[in-house]
This record gives sequence, structure tokens and C-alpha cells, in this order.
Amino acid sequence: MTGRTIWVLGDQLDRSIGPLSGADSTDTILMVESAEHLARRPWHRQRVHLIVAGMRRLAGELRSDGFDVDYRKAATYEDGLADHRRMRAPDRIVAMAPSSFGGRALFVRLGVELTADERFLTDPDAFAALFDGKARLTMEVFYRWQRRRLGYLMDGDQPATGRWNYDEENRQSLPKGGVDFPEPMVDALDEIDAAVLHDLPSTTVGAEPIGVWPTSRAAALARLRHAIDEVLPRFGPYEDAMTTTSWHLAHTLLSPALNVGLLHPREVADAIDEAWRAGKVPIASAEGLLRQVIGWREFVWCLYWHEGPSYIDRNELDARRPLPPVFVTGRTDMACVSHVLADVDTYGWTHHIPRLMILGNLALLAGVEPRSLLEWMWERFVDGAEWVMVPNVIGMALHADGGRMATKPYAAGGAYIDRMSDFCSGCRYDRKQRTGERACPFTTLYWDFLARHTDRLAGNHRMSRQVAASRALVDLPEVRSRAAVVLEQLDAGTL
Repeated sequence: MTGRTIWVLGDQLDRSIGPLSGADSTDTILMVESAEHLARRPWHRQRVHLIVAGMRRLAGELRSDGFDVDYRKAATYEDGLADHRRMRAPDRIVAMAPSSFGGRALFVRLGVELTADERFLTDPDAFAALFDGKARLTMEVFYRWQRRRLGYLMDGDQPATGRWNYDEENRQSLPKGGVDFPEPMVDALDEIDAAVLHDLPSTTVGAEPIGVWPTSRAAALARLRHAIDEVLPRFGPYEDAMTTTSWHLAHTLLSPALNVGLLHPREVADAIDEAWRAGKVPIASAEGLLRQVIGWREFVWCLYWHEGPSYIDRNELDARRPLPPVFVTGRTDMACVSHVLADVDTYGWTHHIPRLMILGNLALLAGVEPRSLLEWMWERFVDGAEWVMVPNVIGMALHADGGRMATKPYAAGGAYIDRMSDFCSGCRYDRKQRTGERACPFTTLYWDFLARHTDRLAGNHRMSRQVAASRALVDLPEVRSRAAVVLEQLDAGTL
């Protein structure tokens, strides 16, 4: 047999873009489950299930539409391709470019023709031109450029409401009576799901799926409609809040579907814009989600390619502590950390503030080696991918790039966590204390972090006031002594 083979990867499940969009009856569709890749790391079960179930469903849909699909379970991607070549003898093998440096290098080595990755709205080369010669890659500059270029929530070349963002309005803590957030959509698991779960490697971790994450195009579209109609109207004010009473709040939960190609960012942005113009969504909510979709998500994607393969190894704060055991065991008396890690185990997901200000913040304050946290978050989150996690961990959470991505380290003590959540109520530790056995570890480590990095941070205009405050603490020696104990307990898993 001769002809063209189109190789489709597990995060490219979009039939409307790439070589698959132009496939016809003369093409063969290749999909490979690599046992080596699936067992390479302790991936979260729901992450592996999402990808593999999505692949198998797409393969079934393509077969039903008359396509010749060669779906292979192989030891490695190389073995799967070699077997396909022996059996089908294609003239050409084409694929949309993989989403990582390593993936692209592998496909080039295997002789696969690559086309542009069409899963995003922004060409990394255009991003590079925008920031050519700039010392810092500023999200706000990029976001306004995106709005003007793409036309969302715009009136000509100006924002339709006269304001570019509503960030200040979108940082409210939850009222004492709480908020009734819409429940996520859930699909009953079927025989495909059962087969995938049966086939999962023994290395996977975390709870099994309950049907929250869509594994088909139809399910993803249903969730988009639910997100726009039911969730988005309540999103804006509390997008930075955290609570023990809801693992999802008013977050849309669309990132896993976006990251495997079951949704395209353009259709999400279109839906946001249409809902706001129809008067169905407040501007603060519409703008807040749009900023995440065409702003932050695209910014992170472009930054990954712009900074190059060496970005993953940046460690400008010289953080050397191994990943603390709590990230694996989940056992700790810190109520906020315990709760967030339980959500990660149960759903493979938490929203951006628990990721940044609980998990990332703890690692930042403790001086955890960046690569170890990066790999853990890459493995444990259902929407994780290398391009997602490298900038978010190296640049945003741990400030390991020295400020290339973010203007300041996102360090905070217990006061911030108490203000933005109900985690501190009933916790063994007291967020107001910085010394003594009941002192909140975040509060103690926050002041110790500022003291450790005083020389580096004193010249940062967004950190100079905090650094000055740390120098003025009359009990700073006691704080630092307590911090040493906290770090020993963190290392031992007894905190």
C-alpha cells in the first residue's frame, strides 16, 4: 500500500486543523499508544485516561466516517511507526508539529514531515518580534496586542468598555455565607472508559475519573456551552478565591479539553465575546476569562518556544531543596496544603491560585529545586503539558528565571491565604504568628525568604517595601531560627 499517512498525537484531537483537516479517503490515519511514554512517569490516572480515551474515541469516529485508521499499541513511538511502515508502506508521513522541543526532535529524527501547530492563536515568531530587544516579557503588553489583533471585546482599536482589564474587581474573597457555584457536568463512564482504565500502567497515581473531564468532541462542546451559560456569569469576582466547600468555584474547567485539542481557543473566545455582547455575562467575568484564554494561555505557549530548551533548567534563586514528601503523601497539618493536595489527588486539578499561592508559594519559600516541582506538577495535573508547566513553574511560581517572565516573586505569608480562603479556620497553625510551635509555616518562611534574598530583592520596586519590613523585624533572628525548624520538619514530612 502507498499513499500518505497522517500521524495524530494524543493532544491533537481536533479534526478541523492540521493535516487531519484535509484528510480524504486516500489517507491513512496513524495513532500510537506508547507504553514507554505512558509508564515513563507517575502520571495522574485522570491525565492518562483523558488522553488515551480521547484518542480511542477519535479513532472510532474516524473509522465510522470511512477513514482507514491504523491504531497501534506499541512499546515506543519508534516501534509503532516502524510497524506501521512495514505493514502500510506509506509514501509520506505527515503530522502537526508536537508541542514540545523533545517531541519535535523525535519526529524529525523519525523522518516525519511536520506542519505548523494550529492549536493556538499566536505564532511564536510574532511573539518574538513583539518583544524583540525587551528585557522582560510583559503579559499586559502581550494581552493588549492580542485584543487589538483578534478583536475580542473591542470597539475599533480600543476596549469596548474603555478599560483593558478588570483584575482589581476579580480578586474578591468569598462572603461569609459562601456562594452557590454551578456544579460541573459529569458523563457516565462507558465501555471505552472501562477498557482504558483496565489498560492503565501500574505507575499511575491519583483517584480514578468520575466523568468530569470530556474525552470526546461532543462532550467538550457541551461543557463549553455549560461554562458560558451557567458558570461564566459568576466567574469574575471570585476567580482568585479558594474554599474548602468547592473544588471548582466558578472556573470553567475547560483547560484539559483545550490542551488535548477537543476545543480550540478561538471558539472559546468567540463564545465569550458573543455572550458579553448579548448581555448574558458581566464584563468583569467576560474579560477575566478572555484574559486567561487569549492572554495568559497564549503568552505561556509563546514564552516556552521563545526562551528555548535551556529555560527548563533556570534556577536564579539557587534553590536546592528536594521536593518535600508532603507533595507525594499529602500528609500535613497545614490545612491549606492538605486540602489542595487532596483536590489534586481526587481530580488531577486545582485552579490557578492554589497552584501558584499554595503549592508554588510553599516551594518558593522553602527553596525547592525548580526542576523537581516542575516534574511533579507536570505529572499530577490533568491539564499539564511541558509547554504549560515550564513557564508557569520556572517563571511564575518559583521566579527561577530571575524576573524574565514576572516582575516579582509571588511570595506570600499566611495573611494572604487567610484573606483569600477559609483554609485557616481550624488549622493547627496560626497565620498571625511567625515564631513558636503554632506559627503558620507560610508566615515564618515568608519572612525567612525575604531575609535570605534581601540583596537580590531590595532593588525590585515591587518588593522593596516588604524587604524593608523584614529588616525592621525585631524578632527576625527568632523567625529565622524557627524557619530552620520548619524546613527540617518539611524535609522529614512531619510539618
